[in-house]
Amino acid sequence: MIVAGEASGDLHGSDLAARILARAPAIEIFGIAGAKMRAAGVHALFRIEDIHGMGVAELASTIAGTTRKLFALRAILRNDPPGLLIVIDFAEFNMVLAGMAKRAGVPVLYYITPQVWAWRRSRIPKLVDRADRLAVVLPFEKDLYARAGERVVFVGHPLLDRVTAVRPRAETLARHGLEPDAQLLAILPGSRRAEIRYLLRPMVAAARVLCRDHNLVPAIALAPTLTAAQLAREGRTGLDGIRIIEGDTYSILAASEAALVASGTATLETALLGCPMVIVYKAARLTYALGRMLVRGVDYIGMPNILAGRRIVPELIQGRVNEQNLVRAAEPLLSGRVRAETVARLRAIREQLGAPGAAARVAEIALGMMKPDQSA
Repeated sequence: MIVAGEASGDLHGSDLAARILARAPAIEIFGIAGAKMRAAGVHALFRIEDIHGMGVAELASTIAGTTRKLFALRAILRNDPPGLLIVIDFAEFNMVLAGMAKRAGVPVLYYITPQVWAWRRSRIPKLVDRADRLAVVLPFEKDLYARAGERVVFVGHPLLDRVTAVRPRAETLARHGLEPDAQLLAILPGSRRAEIRYLLRPMVAAARVLCRDHNLVPAIALAPTLTAAQLAREGRTGLDGIRIIEGDTYSILAASEAALVASGTATLETALLGCPMVIVYKAARLTYALGRMLVRGVDYIGMPNILAGRRIVPELIQGRVNEQNLVRAAEPLLSGRVRAETVARLRAIREQLGAPGAAARVAEIALGMMKPDQSA
């Protein structure tokens, strides 16, 4: 059984499932899966696309359905237990599910552990107790779980295998009908509907100003969990003159002068492609207020800044997310010296994230946790 709950989990879950099935094709992998995991061979009892919400306030309307899914998986763990439960991030749901698996006698592998270093460090003992193995993807996380001893391993970051431009800049521009000398401004408003509602309008407004003043071409890199129709509906803003690019995010980022990026995995992807960015975060007031009370021990919200230990790209949070502030934050990144310095700092982050091959290493751990007849 494998469970992910967000676009990034679907991405890394698909790589892991593919590696497991390549080595042990007779294994059945099932659980909560997105489009990429399904394409890799995971049988979806439930789809990631049907689990929405960004925070406490946004989840309120879907809590009943999510709870039903949790109890359906618990019934399987009790009555027809799998040889292994792999949980990928998706903190609150998967921590509860891991406890259920533990009580049912099903071994648990936690891959990409929750960001306990940022909030609710009190969860660390629970994670250590509920997971038989912990595969962490950030270099400083292994020390957080020192109590787990040899059960925790730093496997490197899976994005190192994924994040690369599919084609050179000139080919990317030609593929999307752009002039050879076009300079792009990428817009990544998030992978969830709530993010689109809060972020798309100010991002688009700022992009129009930046593109007018700096002769840029705006392009929205659409997350695979959203459709163009959802973008228009949830964003509540006109998109005339702005290209919507599907399925080519990495090449678009690599070809862009700068980007406006919703806080989350996309900030690390953008960093690995060497694209200067402004990181933005905005949520419902209740969600943000609770987050302010819970988040401790970090000074930044964006992973590039957290890994660097200093602010190497601008961050705008909650009330500061507006057209004027986005323009002010982005404009310095378009100048030669500042842009060059920022690109160099972003590229230095890659060296901190270990070696490629995370999915293969986790697949080996997973197969090693199963009985010989189960992984044959």
